[in-house]
Amino acid sequence: MYEARYINRDGSAGTPVPLPDILFDGVIHENALHQAVTAYLANQRQGTVRRKNRTAVAGGSRKPWRQKGTGRARQGTIRAAQWRGGGLAFPPLPRSWTQRVPRRIRALARKSAFNSRAAEGRIAVIEGFDFDAPKTRRLTRLLDRIDAPGKVLFLTHGANRNLFLSGRNLAGVRVLPFGQESSFDVVWSGTVIIEEAALAGLPPAPAAEDRPRRRPIQVTEVA
Repeated sequence: MYEARYINRDGSAGTPVPLPDILFDGVIHENALHQAVTAYLANQRQGTVRRKNRTAVAGGSRKPWRQKGTGRARQGTIRAAQWRGGGLAFPPLPRSWTQRVPRRIRALARKSAFNSRAAEGRIAVIEGFDFDAPKTRRLTRLLDRIDAPGKVLFLTHGANRNLFLSGRNLAGVRVLPFGQESSFDVVWSGTVIIEEAALAGLPPAPAAEDRPRRRPIQVTEVA
């Protein structure tokens, strides 16, 4: 359904190639994508912030003055929230921000992210990477030749240590093995560059009649 521009090893443009239908089926499920990205960002939070309430602040165990007869408002402690040096009324406390997303929704969100980038023409397929050693300068020159606007996400066929180390020091560049990227990584990037060998390892899309059904079709005979 979608086509992507092809990039040779030297960065020159080649003939556009079709993208596999098993991943790029044209369906963009915005709800699943929003849920997956929101959960990813929430899971990045440490949740270790802590401020003191009136119980945690030292001192203040004695009433500042007697209850009646002074003409002033009654006070029970000088560590209450309205006092200078007192604790906060509703302070932030350590908590877990972890959100769990079902596996099928994560898979649907990942496909939706790829389809969104493919619909915008931001998917490119590269022949391969010839990095025998980590060289940030070589990766910078490659980016200048391939016309990749915005942030760039490289998806390699397996772990590519030399490419990862080459792009680690570049702002707006991420290098991940294909299959280990999250939905956020795809929507974060302005251009997704996938190694050709990674897409070649995908299975073909099943035919419509071969796809499993959740519920079998019940055929009723009419007398």
